[in-house]
Amino acid sequence: MTWHFTEDAAAFRAAADDHFAADPARNTMLLTLSEGARRQPVESARYGWWTDPDGRVTGAFLLMLPHQPILGPMPVVAARALTLVLPDAAGVTTVRGEVETAEAFARELCRGSGRSWTTTRRMRLHRLGDLTPPDPAPPGRARVAGADDLPLALAWMRPYARDIGEDEDVDFTPNIEPRVAEGRLHLWETDDAGPVSMASVSPVVAGQARVSLVFTPAGRRGRGYAGAVTAAVTRAALDAGAEQVLLFTDVANPTSNALYRRLGYRPVTDHVGLAIG
Repeated sequence: MTWHFTEDAAAFRAAADDHFAADPARNTMLLTLSEGARRQPVESARYGWWTDPDGRVTGAFLLMLPHQPILGPMPVVAARALTLVLPDAAGVTTVRGEVETAEAFARELCRGSGRSWTTTRRMRLHRLGDLTPPDPAPPGRARVAGADDLPLALAWMRPYARDIGEDEDVDFTPNIEPRVAEGRLHLWETDDAGPVSMASVSPVVAGQARVSLVFTPAGRRGRGYAGAVTAAVTRAALDAGAEQVLLFTDVANPTSNALYRRLGYRPVTDHVGLAIG
């Protein structure tokens, strides 16, 4: 049993794709992030996969930002072993993954080092069952965002990041521009106010696509716009060939969890974000 590493997203996918295909939903983060990196390589990215004695891949991780690994589902023994071989493991500041996996990694990393870890965020992965759009729908209509909408989407990213507890003082252009260029960012707009909500979807990879960046400005909330635009972008993913449409919610936000359940999304597994100090 051992870990293998590469800085090449294509090599990573070639090694781990059979593993991902067995459960693309639970591996959604690794699939979508590595797919993006295959299209546009990420400087200093690192990828890894765990093999059993028979050579089967049974776990994987990636590191797109320094010191912030994202773990896919894997045996606990693999998560523990990763702390011993991950380059610059002592510099890890956060880890994200399914609860058992991420906590096993953090516990082993901190063992005997004087370091500690805390849970900063609890997330729940959902998968679409039968799509049930809001009825009645709120006033307005969905449309695909265009180049002229880029400044608005970038402006909305700051409060979105703040809402989910992430750094808002970054350049979101590399994140948003490809979504707009590829027609993956959708807006809900009304006749009197123009765009009032947004949502995005990842490319379809291994039959799965993930909805993200669902955001409505504070003054427009409570009117059904988020549900409407999420239903629209979900339909776009299905039309693009997705067999599974996924999204993450904040476990601590009962409003969003109830909204997505009404739309037809059902829980799959829980994730955590851990800070290591």
